[in-house]
Amino acid sequence: MNPPMNLIVRRSTKVLVQGMTGKQGTFWTEKMIECGTRVVGGVNPKRAGESHLGLPVFATACKAMDEEPFEVAVMFIPPLMAKAAAIDAAEAGARLLVALTEHIPAHDVMEMHAAARASGMRIVGPNTAGLVTPGEAFVGIMPGHNSNVFRPGRVGVISRSGSLGTLICLNLTRAGLGQSAFLGIGGDPMIGTTTRDALQALDADANTDAVVLVGEIGGSMEEEAADYAATMTKPVVSFIAGRASPAGKKMGHAGAIVSGDKGSYASKRRALEDAGARVVDTPGEIVGAVRAALQGRPARFSKVSEEGAGMERDMSAPS
Repeated sequence: MNPPMNLIVRRSTKVLVQGMTGKQGTFWTEKMIECGTRVVGGVNPKRAGESHLGLPVFATACKAMDEEPFEVAVMFIPPLMAKAAAIDAAEAGARLLVALTEHIPAHDVMEMHAAARASGMRIVGPNTAGLVTPGEAFVGIMPGHNSNVFRPGRVGVISRSGSLGTLICLNLTRAGLGQSAFLGIGGDPMIGTTTRDALQALDADANTDAVVLVGEIGGSMEEEAADYAATMTKPVVSFIAGRASPAGKKMGHAGAIVSGDKGSYASKRRALEDAGARVVDTPGEIVGAVRAALQGRPARFSKVSEEGAGMERDMSAPS
């Protein structure tokens, strides 16, 4: 059994795309390659032996591993086929599976996680937007190829939401800060990688000096991450979505359901603030909070380019 893979993908990380020949698989594979991701091939049983985007297509992940060894598999697979694809990746020996698919039946998700535990494969997701290491690689459906959104920096970003994560990264880039890594953990109730797991990965990353944690109501992941945040020396800035939502209301993500005080906005905010994190009220306050948290760090953080500062002023102006 292989040890679980680190969550931060690198330029050297070898990636297999399950469902590469479909419309979405083709589009995002092209963008991943454009960004520098080392894609070694794809999987489609009906097109095995063909070439697509100049890469080999295999019948299974197991067959791909024999001919083009890889560490990471990413799924562009429909919900009812996701379980089989995940088990195939686990049996092939993949160390990490980026499960983009949402609406996978709950019993299938449980079998996916069981197969991953048996093989030592880490799952990110289901319903994740993926992983990005600006300047090196990205895996998934985040715009890692877009330098207006992602730019190399020293701020790690964790988000259950891909859209909120994109907004935060855009603001950080416009402010001249950039990101060391983006870790999208997904919004389903049974995910393989938690907020705490992602926080630990960024805490251990030598390229990360501060962490932005984008959470949302529902579940207890942010409270559990707060226990770890209390042990960190790196500053943590957080925004929790769903402050105005009523108890028991489902808010988009399947995991965003609050029962009583458990998983509520107040509970998460209290836990993070007690751990020493700075929790802001709106996404627009994150850049300022990160800059303040990094005061006293190397000069690359204390002085923002005039262009970045101007953009930040524009974003904070009343609409």
